[in-house]
Amino acid sequence: MAKKVVKKAKLQFAAGQAKPGPALAGVGINMPEFTKAFNDKTRERGNEPVPVLITVYEDKSFEFKLFTSPTSYKLIEAAKIKKGSGVANKEKVGSITIDQLRAIAEYKLPDLNTTKIDSAMKQVAGTAKNMGITVEGYDEWLKGSAN
Repeated sequence: MAKKVVKKAKLQFAAGQAKPGPALAGVGINMPEFTKAFNDKTRERGNEPVPVLITVYEDKSFEFKLFTSPTSYKLIEAAKIKKGSGVANKEKVGSITIDQLRAIAEYKLPDLNTTKIDSAMKQVAGTAKNMGITVEGYDEWLKGSAN
């Protein structure tokens, strides 16, 4: 018989650096057990933020699923900027190449609602635009891609 799910929580921690604390306290799991398992699975990901979905069962056991780092984090990293623009339509804060866009889209593909790299690139480009990051060569690529 399947275990009864009592709670799902989506949190984010730096890779390999989860610690027991207020964020985990409300989830109702064995915090040291979770932090050890999370840190072991994410240690090789450097300091990037790692979203995690924790499923808690009635018997206090849990499972968790790791996701790719946020698109905004990968774009900031690629553009070598500190943060996105406050007024993205007026103030551009950086740029990335179409190759960097493709690399980020390929990285994010498992977590996106598409299996097509072109669609993933369009989603990532939309995030870049909203952050004030220009994608060099995007308009030309868009004309050449199958819309």
